[in-house]
Amino acid sequence: MPYITIESGTLSDGQKEELIKRLTEVSSEIMKVPQEFFVTTIKEVPDKNFGIGGKTIDKVKAEYMQAHK
Repeated sequence: MPYITIESGTLSDGQKEELIKRLTEVSSEIMKVPQEFFVTTIKEVPDKNFGIGGKTIDKVKAEYMQAHK
């Protein structure tokens, strides 16, 4: 049974549904395994709980938004 797991920041319910649907469809097609056999989980991690380049994601996002006004 294929298992898909995604770790991400906070997502809307619509984003979660779309991810689960499309990842399952594409994986099923590529792997030649029926969609009914796929299990998908989404683990949401708050932006303050992970970082890039020594900064938390919330700070990276804020800096990006400031630079791209």
